[in-house]
Amino acid sequence: MTSTTDTLAPAPSASAPSASEVRRATGIAAIAIPLWAASSLLTSLLGGIPPFQLVASTFTLAFLTGTLAGLARGRDVIGPLRQPWPVWLVGVVGLFGYHFFYFLAFGIADGATVEVNLLNYLWPLFIVLFSTLLPGERLKPGHVLGALCGLAGTALIITGRGEGVSLTANHLPAYAAVVTAAVIWGAYSVLSRRFGSVPTEAVGGFCLVTALLALLCHLAFETTVMPYGIAWPALMALGIGPFGLSFFLWDHGMKRGDIRALGVMSYAVPPASTLLLILFGQATGGWTVWTACALIAGGALLASWDLIRGK
Repeated sequence: MTSTTDTLAPAPSASAPSASEVRRATGIAAIAIPLWAASSLLTSLLGGIPPFQLVASTFTLAFLTGTLAGLARGRDVIGPLRQPWPVWLVGVVGLFGYHFFYFLAFGIADGATVEVNLLNYLWPLFIVLFSTLLPGERLKPGHVLGALCGLAGTALIITGRGEGVSLTANHLPAYAAVVTAAVIWGAYSVLSRRFGSVPTEAVGGFCLVTALLALLCHLAFETTVMPYGIAWPALMALGIGPFGLSFFLWDHGMKRGDIRALGVMSYAVPPASTLLLILFGQATGGWTVWTACALIAGGALLASWDLIRGK
């Protein structure tokens, strides 16, 4: 078993990825973004499955997806699970902790859903900011401007439906919960780089523990709702894609790609999600959608400029 000290130590400079490897890893991780964007559409087809039941089901599928994919590639799927406790702590808190506080926030929002949803999308900004704490990483003006453009686009897409945003003291518990979720996901994503020697296959173990913890919460706080009709394929798709494959892709990119660029690119999730809902007739769009897309695309371009130029 790898020692805790070795795992926490940054990778030696000799093993640093080349520019082409960084671009490739960034591109692989970016696939997670459209997968996450599809989650709203798929969730809308589930027929009211309770949150923790949903997490337990989809993360079980995520574990199976990762395990079967690893076996198909001839990879060891048991050895990567033998990691020191800090690795497990970061992995489980990242996956389960984020979803726990996310659903808690929406459960106690009580009329502040728009505000909670907006605050949730602080996590890409936290990724960009937290990345400056990593060895060899430096925050540049383009990253800051890109992050702010992305945040502005996210605010527009969420609040552009005619609903005002009003942060009130009555909803402080919900705000605190969702900001905690955003901080957890931002920290988990960046800390993945610190655990660069940990194989991505270990994410399967994090998914399994997350599923077990969610099952305990479901049994304690919720009533089981059986899927029916189209909910079954939607549930399978969620577990394989947005709540499954995406976490493995994201882990790979966080360890070997451009963290700051991926953080800003993540702002594409809200408008892409909205566009999918519009395409399938479950939402209406207007100038806000297209303006938000322009802001987010521009922000991602600013943050990724060095990567695009090969620097």
